[in-house]
Amino acid sequence: MLLLVISVLQKSFQKIITADKLAQQEMIKDLLNETKDQFNIRGLSQAVSVDLPGNKITLKEYVFKRGSACITDNTKDVFKNLTGKIASLLKKDGRIRVVIEGHTDNVPVMNPVLDYAKFCTVYDDNFTLSAARAREARKLLTGELDAEIAKHFIVAGFGDSSPLISNNPGDDANRRVEVRFIVE
Repeated sequence: MLLLVISVLQKSFQKIITADKLAQQEMIKDLLNETKDQFNIRGLSQAVSVDLPGNKITLKEYVFKRGSACITDNTKDVFKNLTGKIASLLKKDGRIRVVIEGHTDNVPVMNPVLDYAKFCTVYDDNFTLSAARAREARKLLTGELDAEIAKHFIVAGFGDSSPLISNNPGDDANRRVEVRFIVE
């Protein structure tokens, strides 16, 4: 009898977990679709790609000026409208993390960049630049969020160590920031 009760409880628990995961995925999917729509409405579809199965937004090379961590004003405007929705998603489910990964091409940095005001960072290699781009994307996405919600954002810079598989490592398309929504 006890085994029957345990079996019934396990099945019920599995159904609850499955329903919870589906709800999380649906919330993330809605946010990603809205992001894609906002970029399309503003004629900026070339600046972003959305990967629904991967729960990922990729900010492409058009979002950053070459050699800079500064984000274009058009991109800032789109994300200002989405920051509240991201905050709402993270408040609804504290298990969701946002991992922001910066990537560059493999063109080496010849001279250190020291003008923070112009480039939104100082750097002397691609790893530092990629981390600075991810940091700027995080600042944009967290906006005016409270400190507890902002802790859900994780930043990493990969430099040129993770080129897109289909591209030459020196290709402009490797300059990107990937924003992944991960459920713990």
